[in-house]
Amino acid sequence: MTSFDIHQHLWPEQLIRALEARRDLPRLRGHILELPEGSFETDLGEHELDTRIALLDRYEIDVAVVSLQPTVACDLQPDLADAYHEGMFQLVEAAGGRIAALACAERRDGFVGACVSARRVVAGLDELPGELSEAGEVLFVHPGYPDPLPEGAPAWWAAVVDYTAQMQAAFAAWVARGAAESPGLKIVFAVLAGGAPFQLERLAARGDIGEVPANTYFDTASYSARALRLTAEACGPDRLLFGSDSPVMDPQVSLSGLQKAGLIEAALHDNPGRVFA
Repeated sequence: MTSFDIHQHLWPEQLIRALEARRDLPRLRGHILELPEGSFETDLGEHELDTRIALLDRYEIDVAVVSLQPTVACDLQPDLADAYHEGMFQLVEAAGGRIAALACAERRDGFVGACVSARRVVAGLDELPGELSEAGEVLFVHPGYPDPLPEGAPAWWAAVVDYTAQMQAAFAAWVARGAAESPGLKIVFAVLAGGAPFQLERLAARGDIGEVPANTYFDTASYSARALRLTAEACGPDRLLFGSDSPVMDPQVSLSGLQKAGLIEAALHDNPGRVFA
């Protein structure tokens, strides 16, 4: 069966050039990616197609589903989204079936779905769910720009505190109204929706919802066996999809966790094969 990594980020040459040309954040200066929350060393070589295919081969992954992370652009930077779409369409063709791409915050021909920020889900998705449902495509929810960091916050604060809080809010918004309004939409929440599955018992105690809505899935990026077992127990193993967050994270982190938890076949093959059929 085909194996999938449904959470990777790949920057085509057009996007890199657009980031380098920008005066405002986000922007690239040499190999430094400058974002509102700070500056980060970036290995642009990891975004070359041959390098990415080699990564897939190393971990025996057949298909990577890639997106432009909203923490860099997507919802709020149309110029960068346009550059990504132009370049990614070419990369998908050149990859010979090894790469499938998500569009930035909209449905576009040639893409397998759309990636939006968690804040966009909370604010409202407008017509996008209907457009994706009609096309049989997927909505991928990813953290967006963080709030300003507290004074003296450590470097991990945005990723560990802010991003997970955004994802929990997006999941709550989906449970509260989105799932009922768009029952046919397949939706995937990155990074286990920030741990939202762990809150189902509290949600049942305080509200009237005790289970995950249909067609709602969670990607594994950065989590290992303990969190993956908890999610599978809370939601069922059929809701987990392997996602690595490459090249930000090493795929081995979640692959090892899935192996230890006995969830590797479900998350790597069965579930994503069904979602991205």
